[in-house]
Amino acid sequence: MKPLRPKAPAVEVVNFGCRVNLVEGEALRHAALAQGRTNLTIINSCAVTAEAARQARQTIRRLKREAPEREIIVTGCAAQIDPASFAAMPEVARVLGNAEKTLGSSFAAGQDARVAVGDIFAPKAAALPSIEGVEDHSRAFLAIQTGCDHRCSFCIIPFGRGASRSMPLPQLLEAVMRCVDKGFREIVLTGVDLTSYGNDLPGAPSLGHTLAHTLGHAVKEVLAAAPGLARLRLSSIDCIEADEALFDVMAHESRLMPHLHLSLQSGDDMILKRMKRRHSRTDAVRFCEDLRRARPDIVFGADLIAGFPTETDAMFENTLALVEECGLTHLHVFPFSPRPGTPAARMPLLAPEIVKARARRLREAGEKALRCHLDAQIGKRLTLLTERGGIARAEDFTKVRVTGCDAGQMIEAEISGHDGEMLNVSL
Repeated sequence: MKPLRPKAPAVEVVNFGCRVNLVEGEALRHAALAQGRTNLTIINSCAVTAEAARQARQTIRRLKREAPEREIIVTGCAAQIDPASFAAMPEVARVLGNAEKTLGSSFAAGQDARVAVGDIFAPKAAALPSIEGVEDHSRAFLAIQTGCDHRCSFCIIPFGRGASRSMPLPQLLEAVMRCVDKGFREIVLTGVDLTSYGNDLPGAPSLGHTLAHTLGHAVKEVLAAAPGLARLRLSSIDCIEADEALFDVMAHESRLMPHLHLSLQSGDDMILKRMKRRHSRTDAVRFCEDLRRARPDIVFGADLIAGFPTETDAMFENTLALVEECGLTHLHVFPFSPRPGTPAARMPLLAPEIVKARARRLREAGEKALRCHLDAQIGKRLTLLTERGGIARAEDFTKVRVTGCDAGQMIEAEISGHDGEMLNVSL
């Protein structure tokens, strides 16, 4: 007999995709509860790949089979880009766009309009939710930016998120202080295009003004305003957009964690041009070298796409070599899959077996790099922040297996070994 699904909470949110969705998902749950909703499931969808949208539809069907009485509302990037496909599903009660989901009234019961999806590029600004933390997580996540003004040839996300928009610095600082007051030891600043933070705010450097509104400046202001905050961490950034203030604070402020996840995607200049990326291979290598000189303990992660259209063996080898040349430790490898509606989907595709093989080689290179990094930690005494499930994170984001510690505790421990994926400690 198939086990019964555990009873869902009054308002359940199922998040797909990025950290921004994770933060927004908590805002959606609070908004629905504030409207007195019960027996409701919100699907916060992702559109980064066609597979992500397919998984959302699959989940909707499964959840409705398991709990036919629950109402399902679909929102997020996939709903914004293709609302008709979700509205056509009999399991779905309502479809909300990414702007509409920020309005608490959208979740009120008895709505007439089954589809509420507007032009995401129409509003000049849309409120960013000031939600501090996610239940059962030891770190607080703050989405301080959304949207993207770039047009990478493989990416559909700008059409789901709209133009880049930033949380004003006073609002950001207020949210940080609430996190500190709640006892969070670490805050993660996240966004769809985090390094574009501030470009849309009054006085932005893109408008010829001072550096009053950049990510680096915001980081400095956060650390100055919250001396009791033990750790500040950044999510994925674009190396070509990193400002001088960010280099400076990374070099001189130990509370800014020595870990950056880079949106690199490829290590070949021709492929980078066809992706419409804004950096070159040289830019990526130089960025890592310069930052490592400024902060020797820094650890880099990166997103890499394997098998982009027209990628030759030599082009792929350039990406493979980037793992060592940039000193990458934590890899997120994505086998290329065409996303309908993007220019890359119309380019000559590689054979699926080639894409799969190249993704496997990149992952193997990432596993080797991670093992080398783990080897180097043995015998060191590290400061760790504990999470659920017997896991902790070192300052450089390396996973550490611990036991007997509640989530959210700062501990020091000596590293005794590893299993190829996580460090082990001697408490």
